[in-house]
Amino acid sequence: MRPEPGGPDSPPPPLRIGNASGFYGDRFDALREMLTGGPLDVLTGDYLAELTMLILGRDRLADPRRGYAKTFLAQLEEGLGLAVERGVKLVTNAGGLNPAGLATGIRALADRLGIAVRVAHVEGDDLLGARDWGTGVLTANAYLGGAGIATCLRAGADVVVTGRVTDAALVTGPAAAHFGWAPGELDRLAGAVVAGHILECGTQATGGNYSFFQELGPEHDVRRPGFPLAEIHADGSAVITKHPGTGGAVTIGTVTAQLLYETAGPRYPGPDVTARLDTVRLTDDGPDRVRVDGVRGEPPPPTLKTGLTRVGGWRNEVVFVLTGLDIEAKARLVRDQLDAALAGRPPAEVRWTLARTDRADAPVQEEAGALLRLVVRDPDPEAVGRAVSGAAIELALASYPGFHVTAPPGKGTPYGVFEAAYVDAGDVRHVAVLADGERVTVPPAVGGRADAVGPAPLPPPWPGGGTRRAPLGLVAGARSGDKGGSANVGVWVRSDTAWRWLAHELTVETFRRLLPEVVPFRVERHVLPNLRALNFTVDGLLGEGVASQARFDPQAKALGEWLRSRCLEIPEVLL
Repeated sequence: MRPEPGGPDSPPPPLRIGNASGFYGDRFDALREMLTGGPLDVLTGDYLAELTMLILGRDRLADPRRGYAKTFLAQLEEGLGLAVERGVKLVTNAGGLNPAGLATGIRALADRLGIAVRVAHVEGDDLLGARDWGTGVLTANAYLGGAGIATCLRAGADVVVTGRVTDAALVTGPAAAHFGWAPGELDRLAGAVVAGHILECGTQATGGNYSFFQELGPEHDVRRPGFPLAEIHADGSAVITKHPGTGGAVTIGTVTAQLLYETAGPRYPGPDVTARLDTVRLTDDGPDRVRVDGVRGEPPPPTLKTGLTRVGGWRNEVVFVLTGLDIEAKARLVRDQLDAALAGRPPAEVRWTLARTDRADAPVQEEAGALLRLVVRDPDPEAVGRAVSGAAIELALASYPGFHVTAPPGKGTPYGVFEAAYVDAGDVRHVAVLADGERVTVPPAVGGRADAVGPAPLPPPWPGGGTRRAPLGLVAGARSGDKGGSANVGVWVRSDTAWRWLAHELTVETFRRLLPEVVPFRVERHVLPNLRALNFTVDGLLGEGVASQARFDPQAKALGEWLRSRCLEIPEVLL
């Protein structure tokens, strides 16, 4: 017999958790839009990334009172009153390197606005002084889980500010607090981790950066996608949706794309739980509603990932424009001239790349131009500063015909390096600082090592038939991104028929052939049959991380779209 709604045997209503920021610099008005666009219980904001930690580290060097995302404080000028009025809890990692400082700033703002609000924060992730991390390390922060957030919310906090927690912790913490989950309820926690991963990048779950954006239809305004929210249930399942009347779309495709973003194999390890991505089921639950269930959880690893950032050295860049005829010869001339000018003290690293953006008989001058990019790096700023920019500009009247550059070269600028280290979870003192100032030590989750995951089942091979050479993107979507120095590319298709072809066709060897730049690096392929998806990781493609700007596309954001543009033999029935 089905219990009456609201009766003693009824399950609790779902917890509605929204997102209003996917990075430091996201849409400023999103916090107000989410608070006024429909009902919410919790509103989260993710402001941190590997590059952001370096930026905040430099802020803190300039002023020890800084080190947090100032944007969030500015958003609260209007948003704090709206949240309190509507009974919405705010949970954010905008505290960065100084969560206590941001919490103090929020209290001061509340006092000025005459708003009664209880502000708590979480600390313990900052390990900079905990050990010798080596020369030049600017920040060292462990990725904490959601247990500290849950402790603050259970104690009555209206706003919880954290430093470096996992992106998904912004959802696992509120869910655990609301439903009373214990640390060992791994499947429920894993479901919340998956929901948190879908929400963390904001509008990437609602049609932003989506391969098939042109197919969403005129009723889904992709010019301004709405931010996502998750209706999380007591069993850990969730429905991903958005406020009514907002742009973009929530479909199995948009959710699949975000699920594949910046992940690797079937296991997604975190400090609360290891979520098994190969168990995720996605089903249509109505317009702009996708149900996520079936997620299995395993114990978290016994260690916590710790992100280290440091200044790696100094870099400079000059982009020469080569126009019209004899592009290769013009490139050789300017390279020979610069190499000779720098021969006395060449920078430690000199990298040239020629992008043939030109086309023959171009009706527009810009379309006749190719770009020759020079990037230099060195520990000494003098070696990449005036020595390089001066040598480049001195060629203005003495080099190839049509000489000009995209921007005047200047002094060298510092570049950052990201490195991941791992520390025992028991060695990190995770502390919830409650609104009344009480400090509560949060014990680590009981970690463990799970059994190895066997090979994922593949569908039957493609039966054969006529093929046509065409871009992969006509049948497959992709989403790519960065994890330290590695890149990931998730590729998925939308039918079982296409999955039979993709699973057997897009091997590591084919992936390397389509993307020749990845050939020098180790490539792994992971199979996720429930999502009809393959996930490729390319170790080392991004050098020492996004801040080192090792590539033209330093965060590998467009690597998947490059892959989709490459041609191969595709069955005609799929086209």
